[in-house]
Amino acid sequence: MNKKAILLAGGAGSRLFPLTKIVCKQLLPVYDKPMICYPLATLMLGGLREILIVSTPKDLPMLRDYLGDGSQFGIEIEYAEQAKPEGIAQAFLIGAKFLDGSGAALILGDNIFYGKLDFFRDALKIDNGACIFGYQVRDPQRYGVVEFDAKGKAISLEEKPAKPKSQFAVPGLYVYDEEVVDLARKLKPSARGELEITDLNLLYLKRGDLNVKLLGRGMAWLDTGTQTSLLEAGNYIATIEHRQGLKVACLEEVAFRAGFIDSAQLEKTIAGLPKGEYRDYLRLVCDEG
Repeated sequence: MNKKAILLAGGAGSRLFPLTKIVCKQLLPVYDKPMICYPLATLMLGGLREILIVSTPKDLPMLRDYLGDGSQFGIEIEYAEQAKPEGIAQAFLIGAKFLDGSGAALILGDNIFYGKLDFFRDALKIDNGACIFGYQVRDPQRYGVVEFDAKGKAISLEEKPAKPKSQFAVPGLYVYDEEVVDLARKLKPSARGELEITDLNLLYLKRGDLNVKLLGRGMAWLDTGTQTSLLEAGNYIATIEHRQGLKVACLEEVAFRAGFIDSAQLEKTIAGLPKGEYRDYLRLVCDEG
């Protein structure tokens, strides 16, 4: 698996104003952790350890201050600026030097996945082409939508269609081969002046190189782009954590369970944490081994 990861944490945060006037959108709380922990945990659970975080010039210092270089999680984090929000696919142009000819996974900083991530790990094993995912939603017109033929093969993609051709939205998690940067360079800005991720996926679809995996009922995909969805996501995470006594997207635990860090490294992290419930939880994780 020769793939690196890009976490796009850009955007103006206009839909969440005035919350985003005081803090970066991706550092807003989703129950007991900043939002960015959830997509970052997804990448780590996929086994990815080289990660580029792309964000605005204003927000990058806050993200860097929070996550550092990633060494405390046994990963390598680099940072790059997206000066203007000119489309999701622009992340590949910004990250071209970082990718250096490798394949890439891209996740959006306001997307939360909860459940078994086998679908993502399987997608990362694909050597040629791209892989996107389909998730049934009540309001597909808010998203990119994928249409299937009678045999279940993807035949069309549309970005925020007024009349969706299916109920399957495309979540903000994508996997591409090493040609992604070259293909992204061929894109033209859309009517709204952005390099659309849907247009990039269409290039792969037209070549017959687009894989689409459907996420079943056992998988939860939450988008935290509005005040209501942010609240719903926080309540969802709170319910899961209270029921199980386990934390969702606790980066130190993810790193430890994945073997990215050992118990000595976790002990060092715990020693530097303030007294409280989060430190107590990590203490239990470390003691259980």
